[in-house]
Amino acid sequence: MTVSHSATELDKLNIALEEGAFKQISHTLNKVLRPSEVAHLIEKSPPKERHLLWSLIHKDIEGEVLQDLGDDVQAEILSKMNTSEVLAITETLETDDLADVMQQLPETVMRELLRSMDYQNRERLEKVLSYPEDTAGGLMNTDTITIRPDITIEAALRYLRRHDELPEMTDSLFVVSRKDSYIGALPLTKMLVSDPNITVREIMVTEADAIAANTPDDKVAQLFEQEDLVSAPVVDENNKLLGRITIDDVVDVIREDADHSLMSMAGLDEDEDTFAPIMKTTRRRAVWLGVNLITAFIASAVIGLFEDTIEKVVALAVLMPIVASMGGIAGSQVLTLMIRGQALGHVERSNAGWLLNRELIVGALNGVIWALVVAVIAVLWFQDTTIGVIIACAIIINLVAAALAGTLLPIILKVWGIDPALAGSVLLTTITDVVGFFAFLGLATFFYS
Repeated sequence: MTVSHSATELDKLNIALEEGAFKQISHTLNKVLRPSEVAHLIEKSPPKERHLLWSLIHKDIEGEVLQDLGDDVQAEILSKMNTSEVLAITETLETDDLADVMQQLPETVMRELLRSMDYQNRERLEKVLSYPEDTAGGLMNTDTITIRPDITIEAALRYLRRHDELPEMTDSLFVVSRKDSYIGALPLTKMLVSDPNITVREIMVTEADAIAANTPDDKVAQLFEQEDLVSAPVVDENNKLLGRITIDDVVDVIREDADHSLMSMAGLDEDEDTFAPIMKTTRRRAVWLGVNLITAFIASAVIGLFEDTIEKVVALAVLMPIVASMGGIAGSQVLTLMIRGQALGHVERSNAGWLLNRELIVGALNGVIWALVVAVIAVLWFQDTTIGVIIACAIIINLVAAALAGTLLPIILKVWGIDPALAGSVLLTTITDVVGFFAFLGLATFFYS
């Protein structure tokens, strides 16, 4: 199905919803759209329509749709189900997807779900759940095919033919010892064109290292990008094979990281539901608004120190926002670049000094350029050369300070274990406001006293 066709079907479905054509809606949901498209449609619908759409989905695809929903929407839908319904919907999910869904379940339902599983599946799921969800162990799927290094290619092919189907995204077989220690990988493409009489050991790939289970998910994504991987083995601290990570899981990580960076700038969660209830949305936003209010009071306190100067020269009150705004924009540019560099693994201690020097020079050059522009405008506006000199100096100082803060804040916050995307913007705004106001009003007090 092409994207344009999909978009057309979604438009038709929206019209059918408005007209109450439930039979047509059911057909489209279950026969025309892919599960991922159904999930997208549910997420973009208000609560009333959302529950109506879910009720029209056939039981055999509910699990596939559920795994494509965001955490908030998943939790909302699962909260309306009883234990037996949850058990039925999750029995078709793969281990890694089931582990993600279980994070949204109440403790009692989770225990009931584990008890309902056979020993092998329960052991696999508990293995994934034992690792944080933002690590390789939390991402992995335990559904893997392993072979021994001493068998022939012909024997390996016979072994594969005994399977009804291969796990999705299988591009390699993992070679392990009798104690399940990871040795190497045998790509299927290499296996199919090799002499069937040679052993696996002779053609297996040993150069590619396995991923440690405690590796952060952003590092996993970088590795997949750098090595162009489709799948990769996951091992524990003893090099024992635990499972594998596939490219579809890594794509989810990349998308979630992008959402996290964007939403954190506003103090929101990356899984924030667009159609979340009023009170829930209010509570989440109120916290961040409170933090910003504190920083606003800090900036206001700085202005209050120069109240007498502002009363003498009214033009200062008019021009103050320009100094703060220029610093804020310049700092945000640097901060965004640094956070992106950290996410891509480009920013390290070894090159932080070079980046700092570069940003200070750029900040100073831009400061001089725009200081001259603003100074000329201020002089023409207020017919006062002194105020032109004051605002020019303040802009240069604030842009250099913004470059310094924008570069160092992400590095310092990361060392302290604080998310730069979440805390960086509010700290940067506070710094540029305080420095800008203090420089501008302090210089004005000096010149006009």
